[in-house]
Amino acid sequence: MRALMTAVVALSLAGPALAGAPKKVLCSTFPIYQITRSVAQGYAGVSVELMLPAGLGCPHDYVLTPQDMKKISTADALVINGLGMEEFLGAPLRDANAKLVVIDTSKGIEGALGGDDDHHHHHDHGQKKEAPKAEADHKEHGHHHDHDHGPNPHLFSSPRMAARLAMNAAAGLSKLDPEGAAVFFRNATAEAERLNKLADEFEALGKRLKNKRIVTQHSVFDYLARDMGLEVVATVRGGHAGEEPSAAEVIEVIKTIREKKAGAVFLEPQYPGRIGQTIAREAGVPAALLDPVASGPADAPLDYYETVMRRNLETLAKTLGVK
Repeated sequence: MRALMTAVVALSLAGPALAGAPKKVLCSTFPIYQITRSVAQGYAGVSVELMLPAGLGCPHDYVLTPQDMKKISTADALVINGLGMEEFLGAPLRDANAKLVVIDTSKGIEGALGGDDDHHHHHDHGQKKEAPKAEADHKEHGHHHDHDHGPNPHLFSSPRMAARLAMNAAAGLSKLDPEGAAVFFRNATAEAERLNKLADEFEALGKRLKNKRIVTQHSVFDYLARDMGLEVVATVRGGHAGEEPSAAEVIEVIKTIREKKAGAVFLEPQYPGRIGQTIAREAGVPAALLDPVASGPADAPLDYYETVMRRNLETLAKTLGVK
């Protein structure tokens, strides 16, 4: 009888503790994790964790591990980039946790660019396309095809778009935990103001650059290029962002650089730069690193995005020249 009473007391104590535990919020990628952390800071009702490794970058061809599935199975919500970035989730997501709330930070954002079909053309500031829903993205838009047929998911590389992601994250978290809504929206609004000011600096720099034609590693900087009025004349890529291009593709990129009089080849720290450096050397233009903040250190501070983006500002000015 004493043992039974002890068990009952233990259960009665355990119930409230579990009920009051913070809601576990997973984030699919490093940039979404950083944005969600900023939005949720100061509120104890949610615990924000990153699902994929911080140094992974864009999850091209990623395959879920048993550890990932375990994280998903115990989570209350998953915050995603959307626009096909998380195609690797697919059916395993619902199999692992049918009650999981998915917060798509791209939902409702207008102005989504197409995939690599937009390369070799000036980005039209008036182009508007509504972002499709996350469920449709998972099924229809193949991220592993480097977005050739779907929308470009790299919204985070544009401070202007990242500000909208922050507001969407706040809206999603508020539905998950209404008690934290005031904190979420206060943080998101402050974050959006900082990011929009940073976007204004990029836009101002774009107007002053001597050369506005660039080559990038893949489509990750298309939104930033649009913000700045830059033209991405070619990309250094194979079938996927991390693959090496064929000899014919290399020759074509070099030819394009010369014909378009591009100012530089910009490479990403997330991928090998050997081919891009060779292309730049053969074409007679500089090569430099731009970081889209697709990855970062596991213990990155909350201002990591802004720090890296300001470094990108300096790189663009130094490499392309300022009037």
